[in-house]
Amino acid sequence: MPVTVLLVDDEPLVRAGLRAVLEAQPDIEVVGEAADGAAVIPLVRQLRPDVVAMDVRMPLMDGIEATRAVLRSVADPPRIVVVTTFENDEYVYDALRAGAAGFLLKRARPAEIVHAVRLVAAGESLLFPASVRRMAAEYGDRDGGNPTARDTLERARLTEREAEVLRLMTRGLSNAEIAGRLVVGTETVKSHVSAVLAKLGARDRTQAVITAYESGFVAPG
Repeated sequence: MPVTVLLVDDEPLVRAGLRAVLEAQPDIEVVGEAADGAAVIPLVRQLRPDVVAMDVRMPLMDGIEATRAVLRSVADPPRIVVVTTFENDEYVYDALRAGAAGFLLKRARPAEIVHAVRLVAAGESLLFPASVRRMAAEYGDRDGGNPTARDTLERARLTEREAEVLRLMTRGLSNAEIAGRLVVGTETVKSHVSAVLAKLGARDRTQAVITAYESGFVAPG
């Protein structure tokens, strides 16, 4: 079955470009388009896409609110990738906090766009460690810290090995790379990652990494 994608962007040329790139692949199908986040929920319910490529800035409902709305109100929601012009953007960081699986630059090469869609459709997170770290440093401490994230981490009571895995996750390492660093099997790492996500109440690795930064577990600077 092909990976199905819904494109959401208020610029027709951007949607056309993404459609051309994605539909050139035999395993990807663009099933619909929308020009604003306000149209996303009905289209998601109707089309059941695997992935939503969502512009972060739109006139009526931006990608942050649309992401929150989809994840809050749609059963078995799709994975959401935020599409943005600028990587160090407060809107992007807020979309990641809201539950987006990652972000993609509009100037990305076609191969990067295709890889991103396949990656998140497979359940992975699209992490750019340096960019997320910069955004966490700039925007994660806006209110003098995040007590909710600190409480979440404290209640999680991660084991020493789980904490080590979380630190490596913040650096963007894959399960295989973490396994190599810790000299354990990939399945063992998968079990540790699953435990970390469950204990933190995180939807995916992106949410876990943001919690790690905002709780002070790792320093974003």
